[in-house]
Amino acid sequence: MRIMITCLAALLALANAPADAASANGGSALALATLVADQSPTLGGSERRLLKRLLNGRSSGRSASKIMVEADSVVCRVSNVDITSRSCSLVFGKETITLTGRRSHELYATLIEVGVQPEGAAGSMIAGIKTFKCTIDPQEIKQKAGGGAECSFDVGA
Repeated sequence: MRIMITCLAALLALANAPADAASANGGSALALATLVADQSPTLGGSERRLLKRLLNGRSSGRSASKIMVEADSVVCRVSNVDITSRSCSLVFGKETITLTGRRSHELYATLIEVGVQPEGAAGSMIAGIKTFKCTIDPQEIKQKAGGGAECSFDVGA
């Protein structure tokens, strides 16, 4: 009886285990934030343009406040059977954005770059994150000392 209770307690603990929390900093975080921000319905065009300039190596000449990039989830699928099939689904509140082709490949590759391990399922490789939050500080990035981009997320599709 004691063994059964111990096993049941262990199973319940595993079932309620939180998702693996992860983080990314520096250039990889800036790349991921920029790709997600490009689809975000909550960010303005000027913020998206600034992020793209920063990712392209051009610092902003004017003062800019920190930029927050958030998404509920980002899930990318790449087929290992139909090698032309790739897509990503980004969820921002009630809005879902779907990417295909090159844009989805860039996002999938950047997820891998920040350490998300893809999982295989029925002819596909899937990489996903949840509760994505990034803080981008253009003024710190402008100093060119390796800082200014910090992201946190939970790993899992």
